[in-house]
Amino acid sequence: MSSSPTSAAGPAGRRASTPATLIWTALIVVYLLWGSTYLGIRIAVETLPPLTSAVLRFAAAGLVLAVVLRLRRGPGALRVDRRQLASAAFVGVLLLAGGNGLVVLAESGPPGVAVPSGIAALLVATVPLLVVLLRSGTGDRPPVWTLVGVTVGFIGLVLLVLPAGSTSVVPLVGALTVVAAAASWSVGSFLSGRIRMPADPFVATVYEMLAGALVLAVVAAGRGELRDFHPAAVSTRSWLALGYLMVAGSVVAFSAYVWLLHNAPISLVSTYAYVNPAVAVALGALLVAEPITAQTLVGGAVIVAGVALVVSTERPRRVAAEARSGTAPTGARR
Repeated sequence: MSSSPTSAAGPAGRRASTPATLIWTALIVVYLLWGSTYLGIRIAVETLPPLTSAVLRFAAAGLVLAVVLRLRRGPGALRVDRRQLASAAFVGVLLLAGGNGLVVLAESGPPGVAVPSGIAALLVATVPLLVVLLRSGTGDRPPVWTLVGVTVGFIGLVLLVLPAGSTSVVPLVGALTVVAAAASWSVGSFLSGRIRMPADPFVATVYEMLAGALVLAVVAAGRGELRDFHPAAVSTRSWLALGYLMVAGSVVAFSAYVWLLHNAPISLVSTYAYVNPAVAVALGALLVAEPITAQTLVGGAVIVAGVALVVSTERPRRVAAEARSGTAPTGARR
């Protein structure tokens, strides 16, 4: 999704020595768990205020992870300098308050207003395409086939949200909200490799989650969600979904994602963006009967094809560059 995060990853030798089995295990965790979180969000916001659910999710997950790190590593486990803290907080606001918070808002509301979970995942799949545009804006020159992939992906985006006949299959306002979320997530992921982050990805995750939760709480309060929140009115189904999001989506999958940003090529990490939609669409159809229309299939397939073209073009380019510089032994980062 962006240039190799050398500043976030630490010494190149550390990244190069990471076993491929660990990288692929973390990728599979992100593939499956994040793919399922779109459905989890939809179920949670059935009876939970949308941004309040995100606040509870990230605050609880961040505190749990902080306690685990403190117990396992001692008093200095969470120590970072001011610059690292500010960087982690800024990235957390972009990833979680902007990236996740807007998705939660888009998936809330009555049918016809809320974006189906599978569609939301397909729209978020544009993240690698948006990062290519960010790279281009900072002086990087992506290859021609990367730009072709970006063009193909955005054509798929148009096909997905284009009205079919007199009505739109995808709520336009909700779709634009998810695209804004993808843009925020893209900027956060892009910057995480270019600013001075905490060296330990799990420590970074704690501060990102807490910063994201704080900003979400302020916005939720401004919307009146906290004032109107009554825990007794929340269904068991929504509480269980929120618990799943806290553990599987935040503690496990988000930690795996941050670890990957520190230990794997960003172009490989970005492959989650075209696996997650397949998982989300399948679960939405199987478990809550979300419709899968021909327009969804065509638009989604074009988006995924564009993302796949970008990633397949970028991976050989990055690996070849690192091989020439001696930072990536054969097979270590594939």
